Amino acid sequence: MFRILATRQLASDVKWFQIEAPLVARHRQPGQFVILRVTENGERIPLTMADADPHTGTIELIVKAIGKTTRLLCSKGPGDTIRDVMGPLGRPTDIHKADHAVLVGGGVGTAVIYPLAKALRAHGAFVSAITGGRTKDLVVLEDELRKVCDAVYATTDDGSYGFQGTVADKLRELIADPSRPIGVVYCAGPVPMMRAIAELTRPLQIPTIVSLNPIMVDGTGMCGGCRVTVGGRTQFACVDGPEFDGHQVDYAELSDRLTAYRAQEKTALERMEHECRIGLRS
Repeated sequence: MFRILATRQLASDVKWFQIEAPLVARHRQPGQFVILRVTENGERIPLTMADADPHTGTIELIVKAIGKTTRLLCSKGPGDTIRDVMGPLGRPTDIHKADHAVLVGGGVGTAVIYPLAKALRAHGAFVSAITGGRTKDLVVLEDELRKVCDAVYATTDDGSYGFQGTVADKLRELIADPSRPIGVVYCAGPVPMMRAIAELTRPLQIPTIVSLNPIMVDGTGMCGGCRVTVGGRTQFACVDGPEFDGHQVDYAELSDRLTAYRAQEKTALERMEHECRIGLRS
């Protein structure tokens, strides 16, 4: 069992967790993730570690309550336990040497770019972060990013906070600024957003690294559930990634695979909500 030490609500459906996991914290590097099970018979889900402290033996996760498992996890608080936390998994981020690195995070994808900012600054880069959401309430980790980045730009689709427009719109502005040329872009978030960023940087030949989030089961490359096509070759996100060259990813295939079990996910959530209503589940 892994104990939850602290939680914080970042948005109406987004929650921050600090979890006691000393072995994971000791070995974790930026870009890596864990796979957890909330209960003995629950499904296994991958989550990026937003941070880790080997001295306190804790890791930090940012979770958006969407389906059955994430909603169950987000119902827990300090003192509660999680059945399994396995990791660190995946390849650590390859740090590109660049005078100016731009990190782009959409929604909870911001949890992916946050640890990268520290690593890039440690390698001497000027780090700009663009974080976005549909509305102000969905812009997360802005204060945390300001502590580890040289510049932070918040964006909202509806203009309720910061720059009005998408993260791609703001990146386009930064690209147009000749005073600080961009050497590399790291991006994490919804598939359409990552695809838009890759299409923006492709003709300019700006190296672009995306963090992919396909369905995973075991996290060790055995099940093949997380296979993606990159540069015309089949890769496994759990062991070959989760980060890949954004200009080489087959985003259409990735989108199709992410929706493969949408009907089953909907049924599981409806069943859980029904059990809560009739008192079978707390």
